Amino acid sequence: MTAPLLVAGGDVLAADGPRFRRRDVLVEGARIVAVAAPGALTHLPADVHVLDAAGLLVTPGLVDAQVNGAAGADLTREPWRLAEVAAALPRHGVTAFVATVITSAQGTVERALAAAAAIAADQPDGGPQAHVVGVHAEGPFLSPARRGAHPAVHLRDPDRDRVASWSRDAGVVAVTLAPELPGALDVVADLTGRGVAVWIGHSEATFEQARAATAAGARAVTHLYNAMPPLRHREPGLVGAVLGGFGGDPPDLVAGVIVDGLHLHPAVVRATWEVLGTERFVLVSDTTAALDLPDGPTVLGDHDVVVQAGAVRLAADGLTLAGSGVGLDRCVRTLVATTGCPAAAAFTAATRTPATLLGRPDLGVLAPGARGDLAVWTPDLTLHAVVIGGRIHQEP
Repeated sequence: MTAPLLVAGGDVLAADGPRFRRRDVLVEGARIVAVAAPGALTHLPADVHVLDAAGLLVTPGLVDAQVNGAAGADLTREPWRLAEVAAALPRHGVTAFVATVITSAQGTVERALAAAAAIAADQPDGGPQAHVVGVHAEGPFLSPARRGAHPAVHLRDPDRDRVASWSRDAGVVAVTLAPELPGALDVVADLTGRGVAVWIGHSEATFEQARAATAAGARAVTHLYNAMPPLRHREPGLVGAVLGGFGGDPPDLVAGVIVDGLHLHPAVVRATWEVLGTERFVLVSDTTAALDLPDGPTVLGDHDVVVQAGAVRLAADGLTLAGSGVGLDRCVRTLVATTGCPAAAAFTAATRTPATLLGRPDLGVLAPGARGDLAVWTPDLTLHAVVIGGRIHQEP
């Protein structure tokens, strides 16, 4: 059994708002049992291990809601390598993630689900690997006109029978689809009824179609601005549906946003952050097998891609972005540098906000009962240490 762990004297990201407070965090049995002012925790276990966090920032482990691969492993082409991806992500402060499978041959999602179940059985309380929240099927029900790096040969119109076995209980936590396609709203309602978070993406949806999908249960938008029409003043479309909202009925959409310094212009990031704030702005990396690889060729699903300075582009044209090659830690730093927002707000967009979207109140917060997953950072937002299930997996 893992010894209790006391993370002592750090500036801890508060569970009730984007701010830091000086606190001690006690973890026992892979769960947080107490968060208190320094020195307030008395009668500590005799075998407690102390991680001195004085002068450092302490946050929940980052929650990446869109991971396509890492360290040379592509989850669409090789879903059985999911454990390798989970092992690579803690180097970037990520302790929980959603395994994303892009449009591909039927059965790929099911193979990813089997790999996730095997990891959960092997490491139920957390190990040296990041926790797999579940699988995200990004496709195949996408607009051919906005498919991006998704192979056209595997695109399909929404099919209720094809997703009949997809449920939260089975491990499918998210599905991205284009709601303007025939039959899409029935699929949205079916998936939502089985606990799956439906995201709108790779879509040419009008504002009204986005509204209809949200009324049917859709909750979020996949990589806002990318693979969708731009905002127009008379046809706001999907971007306008996010930024302008629906006036409260149906609820406003949450947006996944890739802030890697490549996918979006800094002015767009700043404007989006001002509108959405920490409650509806979810930082995602959309990282691929390129993460932690040197510049050069690699893969994304059926495509050959080329990595250069963190950018991942289709080899066929050298232009089309195909996910990213950066970690969520870099996205946090880029958001702070781009918007000037407080570090606490940026970390909230990479912890509590995605965890809430994914329906996981035990992730993304430092509070009693939550998973004992923490990340410790220097004041310049460089990763210092990672704790998964109460065990330290990176420490100088």
